[in-house]
Amino acid sequence: MILEQHFLSCLAHASYLIADEGSGTAAIVDPQRDVDVYVESAARRGLAIRHVILTHFHADFVSGHLELARRTGATIYLGARAKAEYRFQPLADGDEIHLGGVVLRALETPGHTPESISVLVFDLASDAKNPKAVLTGDTLFLGDVGRPDLMASQGITAPALAGMLYDSLHQKLLPLPDATIVYPAHGAGSACGKKISNERCGTLGEQKKLNWALQPMTKAKFVEIATADLPPAPAYFPHAAAANKRARAVLDDVLAGELVALAPETVLTARDAGAIVLDVREPDDFARGHVAGSINVGLSGKFAHWCGTLLDRSKPLVLVAPAGKEREAALRLARVGLEQVKGYARGGYDALAAARPDLVCRFRRHTCEELAAQLSGADAPLVLDVRLPGERASKRIAKSAFVPLDELEARAREIPKDRRVVIHCAGGYRSAIAASLLMRAGHERVEDLIGGIGAWETARQPVET
Repeated sequence: MILEQHFLSCLAHASYLIADEGSGTAAIVDPQRDVDVYVESAARRGLAIRHVILTHFHADFVSGHLELARRTGATIYLGARAKAEYRFQPLADGDEIHLGGVVLRALETPGHTPESISVLVFDLASDAKNPKAVLTGDTLFLGDVGRPDLMASQGITAPALAGMLYDSLHQKLLPLPDATIVYPAHGAGSACGKKISNERCGTLGEQKKLNWALQPMTKAKFVEIATADLPPAPAYFPHAAAANKRARAVLDDVLAGELVALAPETVLTARDAGAIVLDVREPDDFARGHVAGSINVGLSGKFAHWCGTLLDRSKPLVLVAPAGKEREAALRLARVGLEQVKGYARGGYDALAAARPDLVCRFRRHTCEELAAQLSGADAPLVLDVRLPGERASKRIAKSAFVPLDELEARAREIPKDRRVVIHCAGGYRSAIAASLLMRAGHERVEDLIGGIGAWETARQPVET
């Protein structure tokens, strides 16, 4: 048996290649949209990808099931309760996919979504009765479970789904042998759970000891905990979930229409007509110079997540990228269903700055020592924290203001324009995004803190806890 995990760090997403080496038959579970990684791995091993399974309609990324079906001719499988525009094979409790000496058996495990399934993996050569592993999708994470609040727009309440989730855990997953290895669809950093642990896999026995959701409790208590303190779902989640149900365009076709080099004048004309100029360079480069009104989301961080969360889907996008990074930017946008890219600036930022130097804007980035000295001066700046509420609750800079990044554009009017504002986050990535949003909203006295509160603590500056 071959069981290969592929982890996409920027989306904290885990997908799987499972195969029987003897028969050369493979299945892919919960694939990312750019599927070369699976096709190339299968080719190296002499495998044919015949099956592609979605454990549910993912909300945090657009899945690669249609891409794999086109590239390999694989059959698509969904849970029996699923409804989609494309052809698929439904999987109900006990339905099996035979790869040869490896068998995949479906368990219907609704709760995160109504159509959610888990996939038992049997290696017949070692143990025909007990599963070697279970791929749990977003039903069971390591340390947590999938959030049950993403279907409100479909008329299904969070308490109702949480009740289904309790039953799925207790009736379907908890009875499995303790040695069963749990492989979830997400790791720490995913917005699909509240407190997912850092491990990528672990035994069910370990989860029975460590995971809060598998401890003895009534269904009512479980529902209470599972539905409490859920952060707002990122704005792109409903769009990605809907895309996973549609017979949409595949990635290659999308990129073919987006990777168009645009002259600087064309970029600036599009900007003036309302297009979003998305500058994907690193924060230092963006701070040293950028086109007025552009939004900075650097490729080095959680690029797709923040673009999906912050960008207006109704507006076209024009990319400003380092040379050779244009395709990566468009691809990562497409992973979360942002497909309105009209092209990229030929020659990048340098060409734009040369064409219209009057449109170049800059902002200062401060070291911790510089900011500390300024806070005790006559013209002390307003320190603005743009982290998540949970991050701020654990530690913060005294007297700082607080607006989470995902709320900043809507609340920009709350930030005074007649005072210097120094923005900080955890490490300096989100603060540059925030600076670009405030400058786009007309704030001129915007600066940020290099290294965020992490650098602030390292420099032994005081924090409140």
